[in-house]
Amino acid sequence: MEVPDFGSDDERVARVDEYGFVRLAGSDAEELVSDYQAVLSRRAIKWRKLLQGSRLQRSLKVKRYIRKGIPNEYRSLIWMTVSGAQGQMENNPTYYKKLLEMEEDTKLVESIRTDINRTFPDNVQFRRTTNPSFLQPLFNVLVAYGNHNKTIGYCQGMNFVAGYLLIVTKDEEKSFWLLDSLIKKIVPDFYSPTMIGLKTDQEVLGHLVRLKVPAVAQLMEQHNVMWTLVVSRWFICLFIDILPVETVLRIWDCLFYEGSKITFRVALTLIKYHQASILEANNFPAICEKFKQITRGPLVQDCHGFMKKIFTEPGRLPLTVIAKLREISGAQLDDQS
Repeated sequence: MEVPDFGSDDERVARVDEYGFVRLAGSDAEELVSDYQAVLSRRAIKWRKLLQGSRLQRSLKVKRYIRKGIPNEYRSLIWMTVSGAQGQMENNPTYYKKLLEMEEDTKLVESIRTDINRTFPDNVQFRRTTNPSFLQPLFNVLVAYGNHNKTIGYCQGMNFVAGYLLIVTKDEEKSFWLLDSLIKKIVPDFYSPTMIGLKTDQEVLGHLVRLKVPAVAQLMEQHNVMWTLVVSRWFICLFIDILPVETVLRIWDCLFYEGSKITFRVALTLIKYHQASILEANNFPAICEKFKQITRGPLVQDCHGFMKKIFTEPGRLPLTVIAKLREISGAQLDDQS
């Protein structure tokens, strides 16, 4: 589908990709996506054989398949299965409908409405003029989750996460259950009033950088740059609007199967791979700018190559180490408060 030119001096024609995002035809990123489609076509044949007959079970083979990429036609099914969301939905068949029928929470609804129109302005599926539009389903998912989890309610950033889930599943009830699984298992306390989970994991990343990329850690400390200033959006939006769409989806494939350590692998890969560039910065603003630059360019546009790197570049990253660092970081944050 082609869309009108938006007044850019660039003479290339804008087009809409398979996820609804507007892209410039002929860009380097588009060429990479084209090459990647050939890879996915080969993977789709393997996935079709894997899924024939029996229900998907966790195994080393499935883990390997997921790391190599889930074709889009199977992504919703795989996410729902490996996250446990499918089981939750089947065990609670009327729960989502009941959440939407609850008495309106005015404060919750107002906070969601404030953000809803800011969700993916570059995606045609989130425009009121599109039919059907994802805006109403997105509103429903966020209201349902706010009624389901009164402690969190709604927090900025959740609209983008829920929006990605809708892009993949095209089903608001499935998106609700995936959002619940994601918040419960992968980003617990990221969206709570204190955001203690988010603060803790940012500190954990700081510890991991000291272990694996000490020169960058030293630079950050030398210029008093807090990790929250440069990586908070990486964590709270799980790389949405930070990295290219296909790369984010590949990251999420692994997140749903392997959990939050994938977030650290991605962050460490970006930092370690670009260490030399980051170390060129010699003041506070320059460091912040470097952390924006490292999320762009060929490394992250080649989602297949990037996903291979996140499992090699950071080295070993056992869950026991992450758990211990979370314990240490949590205690330090408690002392500070």
